[in-house]
Amino acid sequence: MASEHPLDALRFPLRAAGFVGLTFGMYGLLEVDTALSSAADREVILHTWMRRYGRALLKLYGLDVRVSGLSGLFQGEPTRGLAAGAEYYPGRDPAGVGRVFVMNHRSALDIMVTLAFFEATVVSRSDLAGWPVVGMAARRVGTLFVDRSSKRSGSAVVQAMCTALKRGRGVMVYPEGTTFSGDEVRPFRAGAFTAACRVGAQIVPVGLAYGGADSSYVDESFAAHMARVSRARRIPAALEVGAPIATAGQDVDAVRDESHQAVQALVHRARARLASDI
Repeated sequence: MASEHPLDALRFPLRAAGFVGLTFGMYGLLEVDTALSSAADREVILHTWMRRYGRALLKLYGLDVRVSGLSGLFQGEPTRGLAAGAEYYPGRDPAGVGRVFVMNHRSALDIMVTLAFFEATVVSRSDLAGWPVVGMAARRVGTLFVDRSSKRSGSAVVQAMCTALKRGRGVMVYPEGTTFSGDEVRPFRAGAFTAACRVGAQIVPVGLAYGGADSSYVDESFAAHMARVSRARRIPAALEVGAPIATAGQDVDAVRDESHQAVQALVHRARARLASDI
């Protein structure tokens, strides 16, 4: 067994410090940019800084993400602040309705991937709002918080998703409800699909797979999880984006089942692409 490189043990504190610095630094720059811009531009400014933040975090944590399914999406879409060739999935459809992105959930690193490649508000667990640094950033970018044990909270989030979608805001949901290990996609909760069907929003299925060291966040604290994944020099990942699924006039359960099958197929495709690159 190969011995651990001396730098491996230092990566967690170094990356943790880098995370704090990036979060507060980009938060400040976002506020300055917002203050100097017109109200009409503020939504675009927010998503531009979210993408910059997400991609900076990918570099900080050594994530090498191979993305498939974003090409050709940008004709007529706003690209303020994007470098040439930088791709992301717009949060609204051509009719101006927000999209619902649904992805399997495996790691805290999933949030970084979401911020980097999708113009969307994230639906997350309620306790995240109170976390140091992370909670501040999540609240600022409009994260929708849900208490999975509360029916009242779940109903309120469905209503909040409907409102966001009608306003043209994309929403990213991890409908398994929590993180799991492996490539099996667990049953989906109904909330996001209920909101999408009420509004007639497109559902965009997404499959994600990690290579190298195990990146799954299961049965450990958030700090222990981040300490473990931070020790890796590089973490390869594959992201597969599928064709949008129409929901207008469709049954919620049927849409949920179709979305689940699509995400599972995309996860298998992502895993195969990682294997072919080894």
